[in-house]
Amino acid sequence: MTIEQLTPEQIRTMSLAEKDTWWLQNVYRGDMPQLTWRAAVTGMLLGGLLSLTNLYIGARTGWVLGVGITSVILSFGAFKLLARVGLGHEMTLLENNAMQSIATSAGYTNAALTSSFAAYSMVTGKIVPMHQVFIWLVVIAVLGVLFAFPMKKRFINDEQLPFPDGRAAGVLMDALHDDQTDGLLKAKLLAGFGAAAALIEVLRDEMLMRVVFAFRALPSHWDDLLYGDGDLARWLARRGLTPRFLGIELRELSVQCDSSVILLATGGLMGVEAGVSMLAGGVLNYFVLAPWMIRRGVIVPDALGHYGYGQIVVWSLWGAVAAMTTSSLYAFFSRPQVLIEAFRGLFRRRGGPAKVDVLAAIELPLRVSFIGVPIAAGVLVVLGHLWFGIDPWLGVVAVPLVFVTALVAVSATGLTGITPTGTLAKLTQLAFGVLAPRNIIANVMSAGITAEVSNNAANLLMDIKPGYMLGAKPRQQAVGHLLGAVAGLAFSVPVWYLVFVQGDLSRYGTDRLPVPAAVPWKAVAELLMSGLDNLDPTARVAVVVGAVVGIVLEVVRQLTRNRFWLSVMGMALALVLPFQDVWTLFLGSVVFWALQRKTTRWRAARAAQAPAVEVVPVVEVARPWFAIAADNTEALCAGVIAGGALMGIGLKVLDLMVFPEVKEAHALAPLVEHALAALAR
Repeated sequence: MTIEQLTPEQIRTMSLAEKDTWWLQNVYRGDMPQLTWRAAVTGMLLGGLLSLTNLYIGARTGWVLGVGITSVILSFGAFKLLARVGLGHEMTLLENNAMQSIATSAGYTNAALTSSFAAYSMVTGKIVPMHQVFIWLVVIAVLGVLFAFPMKKRFINDEQLPFPDGRAAGVLMDALHDDQTDGLLKAKLLAGFGAAAALIEVLRDEMLMRVVFAFRALPSHWDDLLYGDGDLARWLARRGLTPRFLGIELRELSVQCDSSVILLATGGLMGVEAGVSMLAGGVLNYFVLAPWMIRRGVIVPDALGHYGYGQIVVWSLWGAVAAMTTSSLYAFFSRPQVLIEAFRGLFRRRGGPAKVDVLAAIELPLRVSFIGVPIAAGVLVVLGHLWFGIDPWLGVVAVPLVFVTALVAVSATGLTGITPTGTLAKLTQLAFGVLAPRNIIANVMSAGITAEVSNNAANLLMDIKPGYMLGAKPRQQAVGHLLGAVAGLAFSVPVWYLVFVQGDLSRYGTDRLPVPAAVPWKAVAELLMSGLDNLDPTARVAVVVGAVVGIVLEVVRQLTRNRFWLSVMGMALALVLPFQDVWTLFLGSVVFWALQRKTTRWRAARAAQAPAVEVVPVVEVARPWFAIAADNTEALCAGVIAGGALMGIGLKVLDLMVFPEVKEAHALAPLVEHALAALAR
């Protein structure tokens, strides 16, 4: 079936009420089973098991991988097999969606174990008791739901942001459950391109190719051939042709060509406007600002004498965070209709006029957030004081910061699929570096609150996006998110303590438990122990400039009714991503934009040549390859993301468990420590 969606012009011109009415009439499937017992149990079991995969990968590499697409495919296959052997019937489309929402929540809810809680243990020499971690993260998950739903109306219902990973999951489920001709074509494209992406990931895996197949793997970056000890690299070096910019090797500026295709597909779902914005920000950062700061000695080489993304982002993140924050706040409060209507509904006198919300019966009521946020936040303030010694007034201050970081996280995730959780944590750490300059515990744990609530809110809306596309009840997905959080923590917290930590603090930061994601938290907290004086003056200037630019570009965007081609969020995100990722996302967005433009011109030419009375559409077989690709962009991209992500997860676990000699993640800790210390004067 074809997923019904509004055109860009309709998104710009229709009011929120009109969009909600259109969705209710054209997309909503209220009579289809959704959050059933089998969907809940399957999601909790799959999510709990997949959360262990993320726990292992997070502990070793600092990454947290999405498990939504993985869970969709596993559950669909399992119930289809059960139906064929007569032990049940297949899941409905919306049951599968509810299941993936639960599983996805379970998969990422344990991220704090390998970041903020690990950093807390490293700076205090204490291990937080298991029951405290479980309760704390459950409350965090509740706060994530309560913060997310007021933003859903804005970012999903009104602005219709793509949320690329969620959009890919929606297309995947639609293709899997569609037996019609168009659905079969989508399924074939999805499977074919998924298999191709999986094969590329296998060919890129050095350990598997070398140890198992005795072949040389594809380079992780195509331009690796231009460096090192290869014949071509030596030939270029002898002639002084090694790629450089202002005397700096391009790879030192993270200007490389990744051989993976997953981000190409993500760029295709993201759209060309976001891609162009990210390229503009990437060029500004890596070809102007970073070389300038290197020449001034602000950005310094690491302990091994290299620059690279890790050294550059330590400086560039401050301006990026400022721009993301001011633009998001201005965008939110410059159109406060949703909040105003919610408050009117909350405090309206009996018998007074009511403004009808056509989705009131299926949305999570906004008054739940307005009442629930103070209660859940109050619980966190009390627990923070009792368990971590955080002054209550500091805990209260953290709540508005949660709103700010959640707003930025949702904006970034909705536009690009990337949640800058670690970057946003630095905003809170910076604030608490001023408010409590010598309180390192408050610095780390307050950043943990804002980062994890923001992560939960952004990922919940990523989960809700496919539900919105397929016509699900968002209220049931909110319940599913909490079920998934409890399941993920029930599986992963005991495993973390009994298998990974084993009551031994000395394991943190070693080969046995490197937790590289925790290192920047610890290092920034130590850097800010004396307040803002330890930040380089240029970083402070970048904060001011970023804040002003964020507001100015957002004002221009609104005055032009979203027709201004530069997105503040896209440009700012490019400042905290490696240029190789920025370039790949841009390239993917442009490729699919070009295919769509070519298809539009081809159809216009066909229409001009056809008789005026012809009304029969062009049949499937008559379409050229570029038209098929353009018409099925979402299925094609979803296949690449699903195939590449599934194989990537499997290979990462294989490399870390079967080939334990892989040590690259362990080198991250001292390098980040060195880079952050270099900002101190």
